[in-house]
Amino acid sequence: MKLSARAQRLQPSATLTITAKAKSLKAQGIDVIGFGAGEPDFDSPDHVKEAAINAINKGMTKYTGVAGIDELKDAIIQRLKEDHGLEYEKSEIMTSVGAKHTLYNLTQVLFESGDEVIVPAPYWVSYPEQITLAEATPVILETKESDGFKITPEALKQHINSNTKSLILNYPSNPTGATYNEQELRAIVDVAMEAGLIIISDEIYEKIIYGDNKHIPVAALGEDIKKSTILVNGVSKTYSMTGWRIGYAAGDKDVISAMSKLQGQSTSNPTSISQWAAIAAFTGDHKIIEDRTKEFEQRKNYIVEKLNKITEITCFDPQGAFYVFPNVSGCYGKEFNGKVLSNSLDFTEFILDEAKVAVVPGVAFGADDYVRISYATSMDDIVKGIDRITEAVKKLS
Repeated sequence: MKLSARAQRLQPSATLTITAKAKSLKAQGIDVIGFGAGEPDFDSPDHVKEAAINAINKGMTKYTGVAGIDELKDAIIQRLKEDHGLEYEKSEIMTSVGAKHTLYNLTQVLFESGDEVIVPAPYWVSYPEQITLAEATPVILETKESDGFKITPEALKQHINSNTKSLILNYPSNPTGATYNEQELRAIVDVAMEAGLIIISDEIYEKIIYGDNKHIPVAALGEDIKKSTILVNGVSKTYSMTGWRIGYAAGDKDVISAMSKLQGQSTSNPTSISQWAAIAAFTGDHKIIEDRTKEFEQRKNYIVEKLNKITEITCFDPQGAFYVFPNVSGCYGKEFNGKVLSNSLDFTEFILDEAKVAVVPGVAFGADDYVRISYATSMDDIVKGIDRITEAVKKLS
């Protein structure tokens, strides 16, 4: 049976592939430390689970409106207002089956053949694939570690032409953990606005941010900017609710309406029970988020310090999210058991085979000198895993 050209072009998600391989090895009784997963190891908050159980007991298990129930939209609107002073109407909000599905809906209703979409690299693995599925062209804007993995206004200008329709921003970033202060953000957005670009702002890690860094949504920079911005967020990372699959978009009502029509012909509404759980997340006590972010920061500090003690590896200190993105190119050209390491795939394979540690190759994020390590796992596993990596690298010659 012949597959469509579209399906044949698709690449599997590297993060999901690595996680699946690590789980398979564990199922065989092999002691593997998994640093691949992009989900918190904490459980969903108790009040969230109780809200879901209550919804089930009350029979709230039927279809809902395609874009979500009004109560959830109200909770999102209130959260955005309280956190950032942003004001939206219900017609400017829709919920989907996770932020990934939200982004897919967006690319499908906004882009078509001939359009170009600027994607800063390192990038989340699904951005280029989703853009390509919409028959548009992802234009990769390389960033440098020396610039904090941030795009500059000058570089952005160089990548804009008459076909450029949109800029995707993701901050704090997956995979680098880099984020922007207000001055940096304004400089980038000014260029995008002058060129008439639509800004898709993926802010799924906004609450997981460290030190004195503060998250500022693109849409909070001015009313005109807000009108040109689609904000994407959800409950997965902040509230440790990855499996509940609730994401949302906030922005222009015509775009939201088109996304709703598309969703109505694909998944229809997100799970009704998850919607009620998400309301509890948005409206409940947020101290648990602060406590968990502090724990993430402790883990991050430990990993960064330890990795930077390995001669062949350097590690950027993230400002948010729960990943480190170390440069492992110092290991390239070295060998183990007759196999020379030439790229991030080789390094990833070596670490998995020799150290029984699963990391994600940087080539999947558009940065082959790096690998991504998730510290959304226990401190015991982090200590054990980093020790194993340290010892494995010593065996290279």
